[in-house]
Amino acid sequence: MAGHSHWANIARKKALVDNKRGKLWSKLSKTIIVAAKHGGGDPDSNLKLRYAVDAAKAVSMPKDNIQRAIKRGTGELDGGNLEEVLYEGYGAGGVAVLCEILTDNRNRTAGEIRKIFEVTDGKLGATGCVAWMFDRKGVFIVPSDSIDEETLMELALEAGADDVKREGDQFEITCDPAVFAEVGTALSDQEIRVESSEITRIPQSTVDLDTDTARKVLQLMEKLDDHDDVQNVSANFNIPEEAMAEIEG
Repeated sequence: MAGHSHWANIARKKALVDNKRGKLWSKLSKTIIVAAKHGGGDPDSNLKLRYAVDAAKAVSMPKDNIQRAIKRGTGELDGGNLEEVLYEGYGAGGVAVLCEILTDNRNRTAGEIRKIFEVTDGKLGATGCVAWMFDRKGVFIVPSDSIDEETLMELALEAGADDVKREGDQFEITCDPAVFAEVGTALSDQEIRVESSEITRIPQSTVDLDTDTARKVLQLMEKLDDHDDVQNVSANFNIPEEAMAEIEG
C-alpha cells in the first residue's frame, strides 16, 4: 500500500498541472469513450460510465466535452475506435509496473512504452508477468482534518469497505470495486470531503528502494503517466522516508 500511496500522492499533485494543460481532460475523454462503447451511453445504467463521468466533472471538464466523448463511444460521432490494453513490466530494482492503456494503434503505443521502460533502466515484460502481484481495489482519499478516524471507520465499513488506514495527513479507504458506488454514496451523504476516488490496482507487497533506484522508478512512472495513451500506472515500490526526503530536497 505504501508504494501505491507514494505514487498516488505525487500523481495527484501532477494532475493539477496536467489539468491546466488539458491533458487530464484528454485521458478522461478516452475513459468515457470506452465505457460508453462497452456499456451504452446512459450513466444511470452503465456504472463504469458513471464513474468516468463523475471523475470528469470532478476536474471541471465541460459538459459538452463529456457528451461528445459519450457519443464517440456509442458511435454517434467518429473517434471511438479505442482498444483497452494492459502492459506489464519491470522498473529499476525489479519494481513491478502495470500500465492501463487506451489506444487506437496498439503497435505504435507498444513501441513507445517499451522505449520509456528502456531509458529508465526498466524492461517491458510479457503478458501476465506482474499482474498477479496486484489486487484491483476502490480507493478513497479523505483529509484527516475533515473527520475522526473512528467515525470514518464505522461509516466506511458499514458501507462495505475493506479497511481505513491513516497515511500522513489523510485517510485511505479501500474497498472491493463491486461496492465502490455504495462507499462513495455513503461518504457523499454525510458530506465528507473526498480528495480523490478511483478504482485502481494495489500491490500485495512492496519493494524498498534506495535513493538512486527510487529516482529512476519515479522517472519511469512520470514518463508513463505523461504518455497520452496511459490511463493509469501502478507499481509495487516503497520509498523509505530518508530516501524520499533526499529526493525532495
